[in-house]
Amino acid sequence: MEDLIKEVFVLSNYIKRALNELAKANNLTDAQSRFLFIIYNYENNGIKVTPKMIEKFFNNQKSGVCELLQTLESYNLISRIEDQTDSRKKYILLTNKGKECGKIALENHYKVLDKITKNFTKDELKIVNKMFTKMSINMIKEELGQYKLKDVVKTLLKSVREYKKDTFLGILFICFEALLECIIPFVMSKLLDTMQDMTKNNVGKNQYLEIVLIYAVILLILATLSFVSGIIAGKFSAKASVGFECNLRHDEFNKITTFSFNNIDKFSVSSLVTRQMTDAFYIQMAFMMCTRIGLRAPLMLIFSIVMAIIQSPGMSWIYAITVPFLAFALITIIIKVMPIFTGVFKKYDALNESVEENVRGIRVVKTYVREDYEKAKFNKTSENVATDFVKAERIIALSNPMMMSAMYISMILILTIGSIAILFSKFGNISVGQISSLITYGAQILSSLMMLQMVFVMISMSIASMRRVYEVLIEEPTIKNVENPIKKVSSADILFKNVSFKYKEDAEKFALSDINLSIKEGQSVGIIGGTGSSKSTLVNLISRFYDATVGEVLVGGINVKNYDIQTLRGSVSMVLQKNILFSGTIKDNLHWGNKNATDEEIIDACKIAQADSFIESFPDKYNTFIYQGGTNVSGGQKQRICIARAILKKPKILIMDDSTSAVDTKTDALIRNGLKTTLPNTTKIIIAQRISSVQDCDFIIVMDDGKINGIGSHQELLANNEIYKEIYSLQNRIGGK
Repeated sequence: MEDLIKEVFVLSNYIKRALNELAKANNLTDAQSRFLFIIYNYENNGIKVTPKMIEKFFNNQKSGVCELLQTLESYNLISRIEDQTDSRKKYILLTNKGKECGKIALENHYKVLDKITKNFTKDELKIVNKMFTKMSINMIKEELGQYKLKDVVKTLLKSVREYKKDTFLGILFICFEALLECIIPFVMSKLLDTMQDMTKNNVGKNQYLEIVLIYAVILLILATLSFVSGIIAGKFSAKASVGFECNLRHDEFNKITTFSFNNIDKFSVSSLVTRQMTDAFYIQMAFMMCTRIGLRAPLMLIFSIVMAIIQSPGMSWIYAITVPFLAFALITIIIKVMPIFTGVFKKYDALNESVEENVRGIRVVKTYVREDYEKAKFNKTSENVATDFVKAERIIALSNPMMMSAMYISMILILTIGSIAILFSKFGNISVGQISSLITYGAQILSSLMMLQMVFVMISMSIASMRRVYEVLIEEPTIKNVENPIKKVSSADILFKNVSFKYKEDAEKFALSDINLSIKEGQSVGIIGGTGSSKSTLVNLISRFYDATVGEVLVGGINVKNYDIQTLRGSVSMVLQKNILFSGTIKDNLHWGNKNATDEEIIDACKIAQADSFIESFPDKYNTFIYQGGTNVSGGQKQRICIARAILKKPKILIMDDSTSAVDTKTDALIRNGLKTTLPNTTKIIIAQRISSVQDCDFIIVMDDGKINGIGSHQELLANNEIYKEIYSLQNRIGGK
């Protein structure tokens, strides 16, 4: 092992030096070349790259990655874009120049590989390839195997709940059905042997018919019972599996609703959709196959083998040849397809992400006439998924001819040996009925193995899904209620005491630093600052969407961590720049603020928010249907409906995060005057880009790089704060043109 470590070390250093030399030839460092190589490969596979993904390749050196990104951006090799649903999430894209460099980096890797292996024979290359493939599989297994399968299954099976009885009854009738199916060939063999004996003994026609009729009735009863058992088993199994999937989706969704923003940041939206839909479906299919086919197949296998031995111990040895052969072939197939199915679900995430992104951003796509580009990108991602499935199905398809071959070989051997035994009295005493039953049992044994293979393939497909859903179910919310939380917010005073915050524990830089701030109940406070100054982060701490890393945030003199989360958030209304309207009528959306609000209260709130006039202009007025996301209303209309919704909540604290950015200054002023008049005791925090939106506030906070740069009135900040003066001057200059 020590020698191997040395050799690997030498080889890795050589590869690094060789790649570094080739990178220098293209005016790039080794790190830059590696980065372009990685992102080029990801983009070719339809996967979007995030800074976090790059950090993994560079041993989580965040500072180094940030510096690398800045350098490549200055070279015009990459560009960074924001996620439309989450402004904190960014993607890295190669520019045309970057793609060329990425292609060169890929070619450089091939050059080094060719240089290393130029003296290898074909057989040696096969050995090396096999070795590295095994290493890769082990790494995948290690990554996927961080959870014990036993724990995963145990957790998921909790979702069976009220369907335990249906599951048990399904299993019971499946056992009964399998037993009956194995008895029927035995009775058939007895009928054939009896008919043969009666023919030899010249039994009378009436007696002959009587015995045949008795056997026929027995067979009919057995077949009917088997048929009915199969129907009942199918009914209970289907009910149990569908119910299990339904419960699993409910459990998963309920868990997601408890997540804090930190938890949600851990999973992408597309990944959560895949885990809710695709993964849950595969788990349900695996559950159904395990409780039905997975149980029926081994029972049939055992019963058939036992009955075959009972029928003819001397002939049953044939299956000792064909069964191991087929079993080995099927196990080999399973081993080959499992890694394929394991990796395909990550590509499902990319596919779902592409669909979601394009549906949400369809207007941008059309504006920039990028339909062809997006279609090509989607097709590539879809083809990657299809290619993996085709590859897997191609391997699985080999099982059918193998099974048929084993079955035909068994039949030929049984018929040949059986015929010799009957004609020449060789290999012991055997009857026609026994040969017939042996052929039937042989078919049942081999088909049982085939069914088991299907079950194992389904399980191998679902294992990755099971672990992905398990990850969601065991994820603990980072923000939870304390024991005996306070369930009443008595005052809307807000106090930040030495507060610092960072999104991740291992982050080197704080998003907020040394925040000390006091806001009295009923005060109107403006917050202004450049993009990325952490204005939104500051107010997110009030509702406990995040918890302060250092220091305390107090509401009504009590640490927000000591409040019941629902109580705290019920006292705070937030109106975001990108607030969401849900599918339903305008009235339905407004009832989110207060489900018991009367029509008069709704109209009053809309008048304050300056929404009543345009709502009344619609043919259906307040019953106008809003499409998902509010796509059939303008940005300004959407914001005003969201403001009205927040007003209906009658909050103690109202936070408006750039929520009037899409309305004109006159409407903005009318909304602020309405809020001042109707909500005098409500603490109002207004985040804005326009100084006109905050200049009438009791005081204004200037944010810069996660710190408070200045606090004061409009006039005080104009006199003393350089950032505020610069913003005011720029806006006035622009407004004056």
